[in-house]
Amino acid sequence: MLERIIEASVNNRFLVLLCTGLVGLGGVYAISQTPVDAIPDLSDVQVIVYTEFPGQAPQVVEDQVTYPLTTSMLAVPYAKVVRGYSFFGVSFVYIIFEDGTDMYWARSRVLEYLNYVSSRLPAGVTPTLGPDATGVGWVYQYVLDGGDEYDLQELRSIQDPVRQRLRGAADPVR
Repeated sequence: MLERIIEASVNNRFLVLLCTGLVGLGGVYAISQTPVDAIPDLSDVQVIVYTEFPGQAPQVVEDQVTYPLTTSMLAVPYAKVVRGYSFFGVSFVYIIFEDGTDMYWARSRVLEYLNYVSSRLPAGVTPTLGPDATGVGWVYQYVLDGGDEYDLQELRSIQDPVRQRLRGAADPVR
């Protein structure tokens, strides 16, 4: 089998050179059309809806806030996944959009649907959009683990200056 391929290649040199040139041109075109970024953002376009319902148990938050928000957000155009989480007095709804969706377009669509669903929520409950963030924003995530060597108070005294320095570095006003 291999001998036949080699023999056909030797007998059809022009065709082999033509195919090699086409593949090379295709590679040059692909490289020139590939967007390059310093830190490529490979994360999904995601919008977070944060809602406070103070003093309520997770089941109440789920029934009265998270469920109505989640079902309404399923109708948002280009929404791929909608996830709702309920905690004591707090609800989070994550709307993940299809690839290629513009972040600001997605946020404005979610705001439109929030205006519609707000009338079905309990009085005094106002959902808000989470920060405009992507997966690249996780650069500052860290873990402080002292094992058995440090107690919680010592770990806190180590962590507080680090947190202040990180907040100062992330301050856009500086």
